[in-house]
Amino acid sequence: MTVSRPDRRAVVTGIGVVAPNGVGADDFWKATREGAAVLGPVTREGCGELPLRIAGEVRGFDAEAAVEGRYLVQTDRFTHYAMAAADLALEDARFHADEGSPFAVGVVTAAGSGGGEFGQRELQNLWGQGPHFVGPYQSIAWFYAASTGQISIRGGFKGPCAVVASDEAGGLDALAHAVRTIRRGTDTVVVGAAEAPLAPYSMVCQLGYRELSLSEDPDRAYLPFSAEACGFVPAEGGAMFVVEDEGAARKRGARIRAVLAGHAATFTGASRWEESRHGLAHAIRGALEEAHCAPDEIDVVFADALGVPEADRAEALAIADALGEYSAHVPMTAPKAGTGRSYCGAPLLDTAAAVLAMEQGLVPPTPNVTDVCHGIDLVTGFARTAELRTALVLSRGLMGSNAALVLRLGEAS
Repeated sequence: MTVSRPDRRAVVTGIGVVAPNGVGADDFWKATREGAAVLGPVTREGCGELPLRIAGEVRGFDAEAAVEGRYLVQTDRFTHYAMAAADLALEDARFHADEGSPFAVGVVTAAGSGGGEFGQRELQNLWGQGPHFVGPYQSIAWFYAASTGQISIRGGFKGPCAVVASDEAGGLDALAHAVRTIRRGTDTVVVGAAEAPLAPYSMVCQLGYRELSLSEDPDRAYLPFSAEACGFVPAEGGAMFVVEDEGAARKRGARIRAVLAGHAATFTGASRWEESRHGLAHAIRGALEEAHCAPDEIDVVFADALGVPEADRAEALAIADALGEYSAHVPMTAPKAGTGRSYCGAPLLDTAAAVLAMEQGLVPPTPNVTDVCHGIDLVTGFARTAELRTALVLSRGLMGSNAALVLRLGEAS
């Protein structure tokens, strides 16, 4: 039986981003700290007649340049994003797997929708032309675990691999899974999520969410914590990380960017936003306890920020419940208001932004929001300078999951 060792701390050494506001951590952070809003009309083929008009599309991403041809034909757009982000994270970490120790590296990804675009295309071929026009990769490309599988095969990573099939909060749960994997003895885990929900089949499925914004104005479609909040805007993309055992990372001279200090998760049921107050507060308390972190040590909160009035109010109350009177003074932000919510990828983009914010001493603003409600200190307009040592990242899923993650600023090796 594998024994968990709490003394093995999990640290972030590499960040890779494919997002609507930038490909690569540098471009992503520049746009995020400037509060760039990149939401716009949906341009994906076949989506023009659907009532969902505004989304966060990844633009300027060249799949053929980022992913080898033999993998492109086997995989959906969501896996292209994940593989590219994984490459960027490995490059950022300056990590090269030891060919003699392939079992020292694992892979964990989260997925909420899988490869809808690939699956739809193959099913159209099936019904329009017959079974001989359906490719063999239909059986794997749509699957939630496709990104985990392809990243591990492509990199030769034979350590513990997993997929978290969940709603939005699954992105943070994937990081927690990586931490547990590190504690059980694996030295390195490539972990994260990327989504590609902007295809006709996927978008029709999303139209069942009452929380979805159907606004046609990119600047007013997603306004969390605002009096004008009318729902959320979906998005593509996500982030991948290289997470290592701190001892192994220091041994190879890696830069310790952040410590994954604490995580907790709860479940309160689909669209029960008032009840999410108690579930999210319990998750925050659990993450603080695991991190041995007092409420007044939290320097910034990256909010879930659904953009639904009752959900936003519940989140503000949950933070107050968990942090006490200090909650009125801690700065909060929701950069995703400018990029959209990429489901499982959304909290991982927030995690990337949180690490970069701590390194730069800047709380990025919440784009487009001007009239802040619910008595919170939401950073808007421009980035705010602050000493940031500890960050809290929050996520809730439309199906009822709640998760909280405590990050601490890393130290140079």
